[in-house]
Amino acid sequence: MEALWSRAVGSVSPGIVELVGTSLVQILSFWVPSLVYLTLDSVAPKFANKYKIQPAPKQPSKAEIWHCAEVVVGNQALTAIIKVAELSALYALGIGSFYRVDKQLPSLAEIIRDFTLCVLGAEIIFYYGHRLLHHPRFYSRIHKKHHQFTAPIAPTAQYSHPLEHILSNVIPLALPPQILQCHIITFWLFLGCALFETVTVHSGFDFFSGCVRMHDLHHEKFSINYGSLGFLDLAHGTFAMNIKPKKKLAGQSP
Repeated sequence: MEALWSRAVGSVSPGIVELVGTSLVQILSFWVPSLVYLTLDSVAPKFANKYKIQPAPKQPSKAEIWHCAEVVVGNQALTAIIKVAELSALYALGIGSFYRVDKQLPSLAEIIRDFTLCVLGAEIIFYYGHRLLHHPRFYSRIHKKHHQFTAPIAPTAQYSHPLEHILSNVIPLALPPQILQCHIITFWLFLGCALFETVTVHSGFDFFSGCVRMHDLHHEKFSINYGSLGFLDLAHGTFAMNIKPKKKLAGQSP
């Protein structure tokens, strides 16, 4: 594998390696599972109903799903334009990439170490950035767009205002590995896992004993479960897995 990787890296510039590899990771980790989740109701309805969180009346229409896909493609095109501009500037400065793109593959110990640090760094950036977007000054102008889907579907993971897409979707995943100067392979592994995770928690299907329900509740109640891992929500008192309905007062109509 290292010999194959060495030949591939040696034949093209680091910027091309990063651009092509990251694009492939985006397709395989975001769009492929999104399409699987979106077609699950038609392909395996009994299986889908077993794990579906929100009832049918709350599900978005086909027109809303197409609109979601158009917004997501637009956001990803914006990301691609920024990435090309970034790589062009780095090339002009004689820097290949913010990541390590060398002929030697990273060791397993290095991958585990950097992957873990990236996960923790991304969670910290995402949690506090997400809470900031829920501030009244920013919510109505920016973050409300993402919350238009109270019963989210997989592609809504990146259905957002362009500014939120950069601040909340791109920076938390790009900044930690760039600061650590991770090997590009480690970055791709981290990015792939992160994209698959966010698609899954927005899918509307809970296959993992409550993990998806946690974020689904955020879309339903807005003021809980801001993070992905839960430890910052626990620390700040914003964690919840089940919301009990309020007790009705005597004489109150149903």
